[in-house]
Amino acid sequence: MLLPIETATGPRALGGAVRAGEEGRAWRSDLRRGLNIMLAVVALIVTLPLMFVIGLLIKLTTPGPVLYTQPRVGVDRRNQTNGAGSTRRVVDHGGRLFRIFKFRTMYTVPDGARQRWAQPDDPRVTPVGRILRKYRLDELPQLFNVLCGDMNLVGPRPEQPRIFAELRERIPDYRTRQRVLPGITGWAQVNQTYDRNTDDVRRKVQYDLEYIRRESPLEDVKILAYTLPAVLLNRRGW
Repeated sequence: MLLPIETATGPRALGGAVRAGEEGRAWRSDLRRGLNIMLAVVALIVTLPLMFVIGLLIKLTTPGPVLYTQPRVGVDRRNQTNGAGSTRRVVDHGGRLFRIFKFRTMYTVPDGARQRWAQPDDPRVTPVGRILRKYRLDELPQLFNVLCGDMNLVGPRPEQPRIFAELRERIPDYRTRQRVLPGITGWAQVNQTYDRNTDDVRRKVQYDLEYIRRESPLEDVKILAYTLPAVLLNRRGW
């Protein structure tokens, strides 16, 4: 009796192709992570004197802490397996929560005060904070988030859990942003200003999804190259 011969489209070949694809994605992910760590270390070495001066100015000009920390929604590993990850969470925040680090740019407010989007000429922003936000210098402490593995240099901006819960109900595909690690800068950030309303977020989501479709080490390097002139020329801050 003749036995069937496995062809290139048989189960064994298909399984090999899947494994090869997974290995390729893992290799690209490791390469990107290594690139992020290397660049974050270099950036920290270069900017530490500047961060020391910024911290001193904040401390001398307004009461309150130098650094501002806040919970943000990070990567959701379940999205990368079509929702087949852990389902035992008591509350589905949409991703793993982490604490983001920023230089404080606003006057301190009572605990429990409702968070809202910042606006141009926002009275909550301190004089030093206005300069920091204009040139995105308040984001520099997030280099430590990159080293901790909470963020990459490039990726969608992480949102607060309460605002995230509202936006995922209003904006289709908003959750898809969580497929990758959030970033300090991103394709949306170099193309738009700070969010002021839901329509701004809708436009940014499209940029984020475009980035996710094209993500690669080369894409990250390109966006980082766009970020520097955008910051120095104040094209996307206020």
